[in-house]
Amino acid sequence: MESEQSSNSIPAKPVVAAVDDDGRVRESIESLVASAGYTPLVFASAEAFLQSEAPATAVCLITDVRMPGIDGLELQRRVSLQHPRLPVIFITAHYDDEIRQRALSQGAVGFLHKPFDAADLLGAIELTVNRFSKD
Repeated sequence: MESEQSSNSIPAKPVVAAVDDDGRVRESIESLVASAGYTPLVFASAEAFLQSEAPATAVCLITDVRMPGIDGLELQRRVSLQHPRLPVIFITAHYDDEIRQRALSQGAVGFLHKPFDAADLLGAIELTVNRFSKD
């Protein structure tokens, strides 16, 4: 009987990971993602994200483009090699059409500019999760 109860337990909330070197942005994304019913995992660097279990458990990755160490484009490249089904949404404070095109051509599913509207980011997350959870 106990095993039946545990198999009928409430499923865990999907994990949305975010990587940004700005603590205020991480806090904002963490709060927003949690308010939408997801489990947020936030990281100050791409290295910390890659060393965690988040790449294997997240349903979506939100990342900044410009960060010290491994930047967002390199993070996207590494994630696509190790976890090709993990969709990536970029956020950036620096508009650069060449970087935007490169990110999208490498498979990014979204590209938002800071300061981003909360509804826009949540919409991108919802579309991404719905699209990729059906694959």
